[in-house]
Amino acid sequence: MPARHDIAAETELWDTYAGSAFKDDAEPVFHWTQYAGHGPGTELLGDPESVLEIGCGTGRALAYLAQKGVKATGVDLSPVMVEKTTERWGHLGVEFICAEVLEYLRSDERTYDAVYSIFGAVWFTDPAKLLPLIASRLNPGGSLVFSHPPAIPGAYGPQGMYKGGFAGKAMYTYRYSYTPHRWTTMLQRAGFRDVDAQILEAPEPGHIGTLLVRAQA
Repeated sequence: MPARHDIAAETELWDTYAGSAFKDDAEPVFHWTQYAGHGPGTELLGDPESVLEIGCGTGRALAYLAQKGVKATGVDLSPVMVEKTTERWGHLGVEFICAEVLEYLRSDERTYDAVYSIFGAVWFTDPAKLLPLIASRLNPGGSLVFSHPPAIPGAYGPQGMYKGGFAGKAMYTYRYSYTPHRWTTMLQRAGFRDVDAQILEAPEPGHIGTLLVRAQA
């Protein structure tokens, strides 16, 4: 049975997350993994003039790119987060848009040199619907790059996730977890080429790694 996303309920979940994740004194930073100073950096995006981050969260990565002269746009489902990021980073020229990512990609015809997601919308959106839409919004030769934790062995496809533990109001969403090989197949079917999907090991042996995927339009 496919995952049944309740966008209104998920918006409430991400608004709640925004209240705890966004820090007014945070500085721009860009890293693909959950470990500070670990792994590659913006070079995976190539040398883009324009980027779109889907599920942009706190906006710190977009702010970092904007400071480098990149035209930076972000989409996030949470109106609370978008209000906070616009107030914090808007002066850098970053455009933050409050929208559900599939609807945004269907309705907005702008194209980008790179689309990326850092523990963001690629992890929380059905890739069968998402990947072809991303391909349609990339300029020729543009890159899609995304990262999130690797799948737990044997647990693939949509995985339900509650917010805030297992007590209180039931707020939940779905994460989409696949092996690097499966991501490669799905990306190729969506029209991407030169796919590189791998699990980057954590800096501490035995700790959770990071799925890191790059593909070209």
